[in-house]
Amino acid sequence: MEYVNLGKSGLKVSRICLGTMTFGSKKWRDWTLEEDEARPIYRRAAELGINFFDTADVYSLGVSEEITGRALKEMFARRDEYVVATKVHQPMGEKPNQRGLSRKHILESIDASLRRLGLDYVDLYQIHRWEAATPIEETMETLHDVVRSGKALYIGASSMYAWQFAKALFTADRHGWTRFVSMQNHYNIIYREEEREMIPLCMDQGIGVIPWSPLARGFIMGDRTPEKDGDTSRAKQDGFAHSMYYDPVDFEIADRVGKVAAKLGISRAKVGLAWILQKPGVISPIVGMTKLQHLEDLAGALEVKLAEKDMAYLEEPYRPKRTLGFS
Repeated sequence: MEYVNLGKSGLKVSRICLGTMTFGSKKWRDWTLEEDEARPIYRRAAELGINFFDTADVYSLGVSEEITGRALKEMFARRDEYVVATKVHQPMGEKPNQRGLSRKHILESIDASLRRLGLDYVDLYQIHRWEAATPIEETMETLHDVVRSGKALYIGASSMYAWQFAKALFTADRHGWTRFVSMQNHYNIIYREEEREMIPLCMDQGIGVIPWSPLARGFIMGDRTPEKDGDTSRAKQDGFAHSMYYDPVDFEIADRVGKVAAKLGISRAKVGLAWILQKPGVISPIVGMTKLQHLEDLAGALEVKLAEKDMAYLEEPYRPKRTLGFS
């Protein structure tokens, strides 16, 4: 395993981050792995040297955080051996103050997340999306207070427009508040709009890019057609993926991934992850899975270095897309 700084911070994270949205309760999504099923994946991740784990309060409405907290205490001997990231913003109930980025919701949410995780602090506390209804000054000051209280060590953000992220950074700088150190954005070989403004902004500002859905929710695996949604339970029910990745050019790119994989004698997943690991600004792609063998395969992507001609071949068909993944 390789370890790098998360942006300009001194925090060392593994080059692969284990995403935990797929671990929680089947009452939330029936493709979710419950605790006994998920534990071997956490264990193998630790054995492979992964020290970076990403969750969110909304995943299984808190159950993912509970499972993650118990698993990490079991897999690691010391708290300083692993890095935990969680998020705030998405609805945690039906009442008006059970969502968003208000001072009230952030302060209540960090305490609730810490209780579920069984931790005194999280390493990285992220806003799950932008919220126009709350002034950015209120959000940034509250996040600063969370850090000053010791409940989070660093703060990060997730999918939004580059101008919004720049506004948040400017607001923090203007007031001397804590700055974001990371951007968790939607980025993969099928969706590359982040290369236009967000990733250059992050590189200029020393922000670590930790993309979600680096394998396009499995679309690059080549098991989907315009009429067929894939072989797994999640793929068959993933209307979100169908709204993002089923353009004709997407199938052409997935086909090229398959051809490069066949030429190199490796899996499509390794090609897709190796591609994003070689892109400028990317620190630690967040990978989720429901099968242990997928983790083994993806860890091997760190050993794959795609030639420039293969990178160019994979990228050539791409065409501009509408903004996807901000909601």
